[in-house]
Amino acid sequence: MRRPGLPRGPRVRRRSPGEHGFDQVSVAQVAGAAEVSKRTVFAYVPAKEDLVVHRFADHEAEPGWVVRARTRGVDPLSALREHFLRGLRDRDPITGLNNLPETHAFTRVVAETPALRARAAGFQEGAGRMLAQALQDNAGVPVLTARLAATHLVSTERLLAWDNFRSLDGGRSADERHPQAVADAEHAFALLAEGLTGHL
Repeated sequence: MRRPGLPRGPRVRRRSPGEHGFDQVSVAQVAGAAEVSKRTVFAYVPAKEDLVVHRFADHEAEPGWVVRARTRGVDPLSALREHFLRGLRDRDPITGLNNLPETHAFTRVVAETPALRARAAGFQEGAGRMLAQALQDNAGVPVLTARLAATHLVSTERLLAWDNFRSLDGGRSADERHPQAVADAEHAFALLAEGLTGHL
């Protein structure tokens, strides 16, 4: 479920996360642009970092949801693989394969800001916990196996996404990167399958 946005005031020009830099923009400035108080801002988000990385929160439950919603007869690993490949095809920003300037600027700000990287890592841990729970509840995987598998799966998807982002940041287009991104994903999931066969 997506988090509610801040109360709507008069329309203000939206700025990309990289326009001024995360550390150069205060919560007071954000509140002023939205014409609300700082107290109102913190009623919706617990910290300044959450104003940026809430996009990751929208995807935190996604791996677990994929496992729970998979078609009967499809194992969890195959469902997650197909979901990631579909994200590459659709240029889903969470896969790192998206050329939109605002999306790319957002990812660069996260990559260059230690506080945001740490917050994003927290969402990754949350995604791992939710995926592990889904593997236990929906696929009957033992607790330790589910935790280990979830950690590997979530970390693998994050690594693939960052590789895609770095490629685009180096000047390649999403269309140019796509064949290699698919090959990398297929290779990564094949390695996972070798280690997890018989367990998921």
